[in-house]
Amino acid sequence: MAAKRKPLVVELSNCPCAGVSLDRLVQPAILTILAGGSLHGYRIVQRIAEIERHRPDATGVYRSLRAMEKRGLVVSSWDLSDTGPARRSYTVTRAGEECLGRWVETLEKHRQAIGRLLAEARKAAARTAACCRPPSCRSSSQA
Repeated sequence: MAAKRKPLVVELSNCPCAGVSLDRLVQPAILTILAGGSLHGYRIVQRIAEIERHRPDATGVYRSLRAMEKRGLVVSSWDLSDTGPARRSYTVTRAGEECLGRWVETLEKHRQAIGRLLAEARKAAARTAACCRPPSCRSSSQA
């Protein structure tokens, strides 16, 4: 007689499936935000949080800004205020604007692919849910 297996319990709150961190979308988010005008790094982090509805990793955003500056997509300058500490302000460049245009095309293609994947995933989830329910919970047409 085969031993019964215990169901596998997986912690999904930190899994990519939870959608908590979409790191690859940081660059187009930054470019989109800066297309509206120059901002300080902290304000960029706040705007990303408003768009994505979760607070991004600020360190990752600053890391992305530095990498984007090295690639010529953004430029930064120091804002020396009389009332507070110096803050770095970021501005999108012409190359960054062109990159944003390409991101729009790329994101549209991904949106379409995600739509197709979502439709298939819904079907698969419905099949899985239907076959895994106890007979007492199935409708009379499925029994």
